[in-house]
Amino acid sequence: MKIQSNGSSRLTSKEEELMNFFWAKGALFVRELLDFYDEPKPHFNTLSTIVRGLEEKGFLDHRSFGNTYQYFVVITQDEYKSGALDNVVKKYFKNSYLGVVSSLIKEEQISLEELRKLIDSVEKSSKK
Repeated sequence: MKIQSNGSSRLTSKEEELMNFFWAKGALFVRELLDFYDEPKPHFNTLSTIVRGLEEKGFLDHRSFGNTYQYFVVITQDEYKSGALDNVVKKYFKNSYLGVVSSLIKEEQISLEELRKLIDSVEKSSKK
């Protein structure tokens, strides 16, 4: 599942922080999230509000246990990363992955030798 390129598919830094807990730990109750923080811990209601927002955005869903909810991921971290990369490519590189690679080379973020190794690796994996 690809993340749509609308505004609601982007995570704030706090949302991403919480999603990283879910991606690493699996299904969690909001009260369990508190254990991952040092003092001063965020307020339970603050975390609950962020988690409900993540559910509204389609990143989480929940199972009911009496009057409490256990939340679980709907979108994997890889799916999110792929969608985030797609958004950057569309927004800043006119939907051109070639433009991204060209920019990385021009900005010396990747050498031609590294690019050659990448091309060789892709060619080898596509032959399998």
